[in-house]
Amino acid sequence: MFRPLTDRILVSPQISVADVAQAKAQGVTIIVNNRPDDEEPGQVNGAEIEAAAMAAGLDYVAVPVAHGGFAPWQLDGMAQALEQAGGGRMLAYCRSGTRSTLLWALTRARAGDDADALAAQAATAGYDITPVRQIMDALKPQ
Repeated sequence: MFRPLTDRILVSPQISVADVAQAKAQGVTIIVNNRPDDEEPGQVNGAEIEAAAMAAGLDYVAVPVAHGGFAPWQLDGMAQALEQAGGGRMLAYCRSGTRSTLLWALTRARAGDDADALAAQAATAGYDITPVRQIMDALKPQ
């Protein structure tokens, strides 16, 4: 269920409380929730995932991304989560994993990573970052 973008970054569709133990077993040290609560009926609330993460000794951060697009504060939140992960692994999730992947790609492009390499990493995990490619190019440090 968890798809690797890199050896340290995993993305996933919506996770359950039970998935937190699996994440820990795979070396995850921080879970990033990119899904707004109540996006659809029956989804697991972020507070439940946060409680399970804390009980398992994992960090938890919520950086919700609605379907309206990305804002600078969201890139800042993802960058902070990546830093907070340190040498551990990070698991980011949303409804399908796409918004988490796009936010990761935008954050890394803003940090100066090569957009083509990011696109290849995302594609290997089954995600297409084409919708944000122009934004990635605009965010690249000059």
